[in-house]
Amino acid sequence: MLNATDEALADRRSAKTRRAGVHFRGDLRLLGLMLVVGTLLAARGWLADHPQHNPWAPLDLDDPPGWATQTKLVSLKDDRAECRAVLERSGVSFRALDARGEGACRRPDRTVIDNLALGPSVPPTTCPIGVGLTIWLRDVVQPAARRHFGEAVRRVDHLGAFSCRRLYGRAEGRWSEHATGNAIDVGAFVLADGRRITVLGDWEGGASERSFLREVRDGACPLFATVLSPEYNAAHADHFHFDQAGRYTGVCR
Repeated sequence: MLNATDEALADRRSAKTRRAGVHFRGDLRLLGLMLVVGTLLAARGWLADHPQHNPWAPLDLDDPPGWATQTKLVSLKDDRAECRAVLERSGVSFRALDARGEGACRRPDRTVIDNLALGPSVPPTTCPIGVGLTIWLRDVVQPAARRHFGEAVRRVDHLGAFSCRRLYGRAEGRWSEHATGNAIDVGAFVLADGRRITVLGDWEGGASERSFLREVRDGACPLFATVLSPEYNAAHADHFHFDQAGRYTGVCR
């Protein structure tokens, strides 16, 4: 049995152990808090250096595509003013044309981006189409052409943007995104050496042509709401269709 002195010593030791335990748990909580704060500060600094991944950073087309790019592009679909602000902030030369048309074919957004390598000329489209094309041509088409052909693309031939019609030219049914210039059809790519890669002739052509066309099709999918190719149906055997429909989930075929 413990005498009074031993019991007092044991009590003091127990109290000291409890205090040490409290201090240790407090130190662990402080260390955890410091780790969280340090991680947040490091993440903040990393996002500041990588705005393409930062969902709160304004979209700048000079930045490479990143985790947040698609979300930022989606937000432009219903905000013409912000879309054009993106072009201005990115130093992209464009012209804002007057609205035209009426009813289902009214085009309140007619934006022409001057330096797009499109032929036979750069058509008026909605601003979000122009933004998507700017990124696609620079960050998808040109690198793919150099990789597969050792040449840059001099011109991308399109089949038109605006067409006041319903889907597939039907007499009834939903209106095409082309009816408001919110779409563009791409048919061919002309290389710097004059070679012409066409969707119709080369989708099932040589290995380089096949790979190139599929790569630029796939690379368009994060940039547009709808991407349709010959894999979709026979109506798209000779072109890629890109549009910026107001949905938040993309279609890529």
